[in-house]
Amino acid sequence: MRLVFCGTPRFAVPTLEALIAAKHEIALVISQPDRPVGRTQQLTAPPVKETALAAGLEVTQPEKIKNNAEFRERLEAISPDAIVVVAYGRIIPPWMLALPRLGCINLHASLLPKYRGAAPIQWAVAMGETVTGNTTMLLEEGLDTGPILLQREIPVSPKQTAADLFDVLAQDGAPLVVETLAGLNAGTIKPKPQDHTRATLAPILDREDGRMDFAARTATELWNRWRGFQPWPGAYTTLEGKKLIAHQMLVAAERAKGDPGAVDLTDHRLQVACAQNTWIEITELQMEGKKRMAASDFLRGAALHSGIRLG
Repeated sequence: MRLVFCGTPRFAVPTLEALIAAKHEIALVISQPDRPVGRTQQLTAPPVKETALAAGLEVTQPEKIKNNAEFRERLEAISPDAIVVVAYGRIIPPWMLALPRLGCINLHASLLPKYRGAAPIQWAVAMGETVTGNTTMLLEEGLDTGPILLQREIPVSPKQTAADLFDVLAQDGAPLVVETLAGLNAGTIKPKPQDHTRATLAPILDREDGRMDFAARTATELWNRWRGFQPWPGAYTTLEGKKLIAHQMLVAAERAKGDPGAVDLTDHRLQVACAQNTWIEITELQMEGKKRMAASDFLRGAALHSGIRLG
């Protein structure tokens, strides 16, 4: 088939590579513009652009697409059978949705209608899901509301973080897109409307999502949020007015009730009381302005006592 591919980050690369391997004609790759990255703010090409150029594909990086007449004329001249969209990062305008004969096919990293939005992988882990997966769908004007084409489930291990799952879902999603295109072209896949009453949202993360609320959340809930919010915004609290980042933690054994946020330093372990009489142990941490270290090493050098509070 004659395709246009829209994608930007590393998550989209396996799908682009799979479409190339499947011998589709990729007439154009659309990606976000190069952006400054890191402390040096060096202008860096997105991974999809690098992959496309290495494969000899034509790439465009428009700043805007909704009312871009030149861009629209270019796509209309290509007249693609389908437009494949994977983590592109822009809303696809109505004229573009209506252009290809098979529609705009999107790979979304959740089992829709659950976790619609910008951060489905992170929120699925943060909410303690034991199963997630990929969905291919037809894009429409609503946010991840279009008809479902194919879905594939993936188990979530209790030890997996969102960062771990990104690569798993990216690799699993690539053949699902190839299979979806073949089924649409053959007429063997029938779009299935979503049950909108079962929809949940996965909004873009902000820094405040990483704040640990010991009074409102149990130890398991805090641990799941730490897993889900890797590598950012992670999990953090405050100690004596300074930021404390929890780099590693685990759910501690049940014990006597503690006031949420209260610290127990028995046996040089930093354990914190949470909601519903649960406890969490922070095993690796980083104080504001200090280096990352094991909690046991931190406690040896800190003049703290049980009963001190976090948050």
